[in-house]
Amino acid sequence: MSKLIQVNGFAIFSPVHLSPGLWRHPDDRSLDFSTLDYWTDVAKILEAGKFDSIFIADGIGIHDVYAGTADAALNTGAQIPKLDPMLLVSAMAHVTEHLGLGVTAPVSYEPPFTLARRFSTLDHLSKGRIAWNIVTGYSNTASRAVGRDSIMAHDPRYDLADEFLDAVYALWEGSWDDEAVVVDPIRGVIADPSRIRKVHHHGAHFKIDAIHLVHPSLQRTPFLFQAGASNRGKDFAARHAEAVFLGEHSKAPTAANVAETRARARAFGRDGRDIRFYALLTVIVGETHAEAEAKYRDYQRYIDPKGSLALLSGWTGIDLSRYSLDDPFPTVKKDNAVTSMIDSFSRSERPWTIREIIEHNGIGGRGPVIVGSPTEVADQLQAWVAETDIDGFNLSYAVTPGGYQDFAELVVPELQRRGVYKTGYAKGTLREKIFGPGQARLPSSHPAARFRHHAAVEPQREPTSA
Repeated sequence: MSKLIQVNGFAIFSPVHLSPGLWRHPDDRSLDFSTLDYWTDVAKILEAGKFDSIFIADGIGIHDVYAGTADAALNTGAQIPKLDPMLLVSAMAHVTEHLGLGVTAPVSYEPPFTLARRFSTLDHLSKGRIAWNIVTGYSNTASRAVGRDSIMAHDPRYDLADEFLDAVYALWEGSWDDEAVVVDPIRGVIADPSRIRKVHHHGAHFKIDAIHLVHPSLQRTPFLFQAGASNRGKDFAARHAEAVFLGEHSKAPTAANVAETRARARAFGRDGRDIRFYALLTVIVGETHAEAEAKYRDYQRYIDPKGSLALLSGWTGIDLSRYSLDDPFPTVKKDNAVTSMIDSFSRSERPWTIREIIEHNGIGGRGPVIVGSPTEVADQLQAWVAETDIDGFNLSYAVTPGGYQDFAELVVPELQRRGVYKTGYAKGTLREKIFGPGQARLPSSHPAARFRHHAAVEPQREPTSA
């Protein structure tokens, strides 16, 4: 039996995500990004389409590598303005019952204590549906914004992230026992101090001597996403992640990353099947192939090359204004960069020119774009799952929220007809919806478990067939 395909809506709290210029399309609502109505509409569309979650990208840097300034990014709205998604997801939780709510937050710019408090709060408000996309950051502008001279080197950023995770695990998993909350109005007692303890973390980067301010939420630790595809990033994902987001443009490197990360997870004492993998993808679908192709050609007229260059330069750390568009894409590694993006284009069978990458990335980013009828799209989605061992997709868009609505109304019914897409949500927390009933919290094979006060009684997660 084929496994069920899982889908997350991929978004950003900004007028431009991965399709620069498409905000100008008459069917696009990106300019409503700073209104709650827009985001609650998106959430309801995703839940109606039985999406697993909304996955919101974020970062506190600005893309200022192209031509040495932020002008191109500001001029084209290339992920600027960019609002704080932490303040957004409770509204989406309020209008949905099942949709997971994934928020990107870096480990490089604030103490573990304050971030742990916010995620615990959101897990309570969402009734156990919050997810954290863990990132280390890569931008010098972000570092300077918080008073540092430059970004930390790539691999040491992951060393810091490992320590950050240990610190928040101690807060989420070890500070409060489940029985600590008493709420006895007769005795006038809310919590039992004997079941609550201070966290004492004294590490190379962080120091904590405090009780976690929030009582245990349904998941305790939020569902953990990660997108590390560098060598050091794969180790981090293999140790910590429950889901990995991959951004390759073809199947072969996607399959290789999945297999390698699953193997590394086993080396850390985890079941490689305890990690779900989602590939970046954009779908442009119509009732017929001709209708979908007409949409795609229409969308292409709105692509903004300048915005694409601003994004590509920011992500790679390479100032592409110094090159001709027909030059081969430069593959020099920059420490303050998304190194996996450079790798994904440099290891192709033929060299890509900068112009080709702009055209490829202009709609939906560096992942593939699938154009076709519902049957054609479903065929390709199933082929991706079968040939790469991924579990599903982070679905980007050309126009929003229409891209999500088209997928929900046209592709989802076809996948359901084939028996490869859920027809209803499972009960419970986000972790239970992904891994099964009774698995609201991380299994004892996960490194977070060693921070539990009663770790010996935590059950193992049952192996899955997915």
